[in-house]
Amino acid sequence: GVSRGGKTTKLHTVVDGLGNPLAFLLTGGHVYDSVPAINLLQGFDLTGSHIVGDKAYGSEGIRHWITAKQAAYTIPPKANNKNPWKVDWYRYKERHLVECFFNKIKHFRRIATRYDKLAKSFLAFVYVASIFKLTQ
Repeated sequence: GVSRGGKTTKLHTVVDGLGNPLAFLLTGGHVYDSVPAINLLQGFDLTGSHIVGDKAYGSEGIRHWITAKQAAYTIPPKANNKNPWKVDWYRYKERHLVECFFNKIKHFRRIATRYDKLAKSFLAFVYVASIFKLTQ
């Protein structure tokens, strides 16, 4: 995607309860976070699981899709939501696992500064960095 600062990308990921990466998806920086969420989660059997996400993933479509898959969610509503729902803030603290994962792979300068021009080579190095961190 192109913004005022130049070309940007977003890395979307799914991690398990231990912070280990399960799936990655790379989109342009102009793509809103909730757009690729269902595509990213479709590769998993969500029955009986619990999805924790930030406010960007709190759209009604995503929440209904998660409950249709017989899973639960902890996603806080946005501040401007007209019909806010209750959130288990204690469970929401577990979302830090995703942030910790991003912090681990950003130790690789090539990921933190996005040196690669091609999306597939950048995503390939994200996989390499993740494998490296998993084997430590």
